Amino acid sequence: MIDEMLQFNKRFVEEKQYEKFQTSKYPDKKLAILTCMDTRLVELLPAALGIKNGDVKMIKNAGGMISDPFDSAVRSLLVGIVELGVEEIMVIGHTDCGVSGINAEGMIRHLLSRGVSQDHIDMMRYCGVNFEKWLHGFDCVETSVQETVDFLIHHPLMPKDVVIRGYIIDTETGALTPL
Repeated sequence: MIDEMLQFNKRFVEEKQYEKFQTSKYPDKKLAILTCMDTRLVELLPAALGIKNGDVKMIKNAGGMISDPFDSAVRSLLVGIVELGVEEIMVIGHTDCGVSGINAEGMIRHLLSRGVSQDHIDMMRYCGVNFEKWLHGFDCVETSVQETVDFLIHHPLMPKDVVIRGYIIDTETGALTPL
């Protein structure tokens, strides 16, 4: 699959198809979106919000969650605010999320079955990795989004003038429900 994509990329560049996507690094709408990496949101979310290339900073991870005050999502949002002019943040969860209900025990069991060494798991625990926190999903998407919004609002490095709101997007219709 990667080789096919690389061939496509070569044609894309040769045919200068990139020209229609050219923009600056600054988000035109001064907005950042923290959302899930779900495949259904790749085109649906921008279409449902009427955004195009250059409009927003899009941060995606499993579940659109923040697991730690210093994780990469927080870092990305702070860079967007301080360096790139972001003034508002939307935290967008979605229906039927794959992160719902995951837990460390199940994830570790799957990793071991895929050949990850128990010694490596033990070493990471010894080094302070809290798998139960790090690999935990959520039971309720609405609660997860609200917790993320509250976490960001109360983060000690978050400027108080940044507007932060939470939403759930329906992965079938694209309808957004505010929290």
